[in-house]
Amino acid sequence: MTTTEDFAAYIASLPRVLAGAATLFRDAGGRVLLVEPNYREGWALPGGTIESDDGETPRQGARRETLEEIGLDREPGRLLTVDWVRGPGRPPLVAYVYDGGVLTDAEFGAIRLQEAELLSWRLVDRADVPEHLPGALGRRVLAALDVLAEGGGTAELENGVRVA
Repeated sequence: MTTTEDFAAYIASLPRVLAGAATLFRDAGGRVLLVEPNYREGWALPGGTIESDDGETPRQGARRETLEEIGLDREPGRLLTVDWVRGPGRPPLVAYVYDGGVLTDAEFGAIRLQEAELLSWRLVDRADVPEHLPGALGRRVLAALDVLAEGGGTAELENGVRVA
């Protein structure tokens, strides 16, 4: 007979995986909205850690993070990419990117940055994405843009590289 204690020990013994969700917003010209965190170098998409311990889903996490970070409360569109990202000194990360659609000038004007975490935001052309988002994150954003351009289904990625 399995006890609650046995089950808890089993769960504690399982491998750990981190999970994050972000939303890809664009302007009418196809430029990508990036935010500049104050807690690390570089740029990112609006998004962050999924609060899975509280029952939050990836889609809910993307919406909550967008509201917290840039003040826009929008239901995320379709799932564009799922990326399995290995990293030194941490468990793997599963990163979800949702389509945020094309924002209007009024919506860009309504952006209010979360000052506790963000310094600024900007719009970046596709060609400049790798300069602002190096590594797996940049490849993930380019893959998400490809999914939008192709009109296909969700892209499965590993470290930002399409595997399916």
